[in-house]
Amino acid sequence: MSEPSYFCIGWDVGGWNCDKNPRSRDAIVILNQDLEIMGVPWRGNLRRLINDANTAEEWISELFMLCKADWTPSDSKVVLAIDTPLAFSQAFTSLAVHGRQVSEPLEGSHTNPYLYRRTEQMLFAHGLRPLSAVKDLIGSQATKGMHVLAKFAPHTDSCGVWTGGVRLTAFEAYPSACKASVAVAGLRVDYPALGNQDKEDALICALVAALFACQRETLWEPPDDIPVSEGWIWVPRDVTNH
Repeated sequence: MSEPSYFCIGWDVGGWNCDKNPRSRDAIVILNQDLEIMGVPWRGNLRRLINDANTAEEWISELFMLCKADWTPSDSKVVLAIDTPLAFSQAFTSLAVHGRQVSEPLEGSHTNPYLYRRTEQMLFAHGLRPLSAVKDLIGSQATKGMHVLAKFAPHTDSCGVWTGGVRLTAFEAYPSACKASVAVAGLRVDYPALGNQDKEDALICALVAALFACQRETLWEPPDDIPVSEGWIWVPRDVTNH
């Protein structure tokens, strides 16, 4: 029996009420396993779709419909790369929920465990500058992404990898760090200009989803001591090698 086909979806996340935000809205790009853009990239607000869909299959089908593309749930898997923090740090949730403070002195911003997860602290150590869901005013986007996981991909397959039904695998991506990646550049075909940065970021997310699907060894895996509850930002190894 042949392996089922797969599609790669990149989602650049806008805030819950981004309908009229000229600078940042949800954007979706879908690639088939030949890395061809399916239908047309879409930009807008996914809030209504998130509210109305009841299952992972309905959610995926609606994303394909928005992009004017066809999807048959029975014979294809979907890998979804999401550009927003998909968890908070253990220190932050412990403080917020239980009032437990960390014992170490708090000095530098990038090493503050309330503000940044281990995955983000490790990226800072490699010269990258990820945003904080607590500090950088992206809480709306982060809770939107987390809500989608809770509703449509509630199962933790491994650290930083969530699944929903038998068809959906989702993880967190970081497109701005991937623009310098040789691995990502090697997948790009002659895509047309998409005319908007949100769509361009969604395309990069979709390419990282393709790496996850077929060349996962090119991505930086979470170390064994990363808290599963904090998740993981999947980036190509070649952007952390300096």
